[in-house]
Amino acid sequence: MAYEWDNKKPTAQMLGRWQPFHDGHYALFQEIVKKTGQVCIQIRDVQGVDDNPFDFETVKKNIEEKLNPEFEGQFKVMMVPNITNICYGRGVGYKIEEVVLSEEIQKISATKIRAKMREDGKLD
Repeated sequence: MAYEWDNKKPTAQMLGRWQPFHDGHYALFQEIVKKTGQVCIQIRDVQGVDDNPFDFETVKKNIEEKLNPEFEGQFKVMMVPNITNICYGRGVGYKIEEVVLSEEIQKISATKIRAKMREDGKLD
């Protein structure tokens, strides 16, 4: 039976630019989904700001292509404003937590991926 999303169930959040969504992001998702079984992937609205060439629809498509069918139903993708600060006042039922991945995964760089895409003529 396929996983069915439920907004009332505990859900993990992934906030980022995903410019582009790469293997490091995929590895991070794999760890995060283990925590609650479903993940809300939030794409910051940053196209055209600094070196963020991909629009929301392109980023969303890349994420869905990478995660489906393996994780179908276990994630939602949405656009959010260009969030730069995550703030809270006191313990209110959630936590902000860093997921530490292997050094090899940590070295994956979207900046380097974009540079290679430009070199190969796949990105302006």
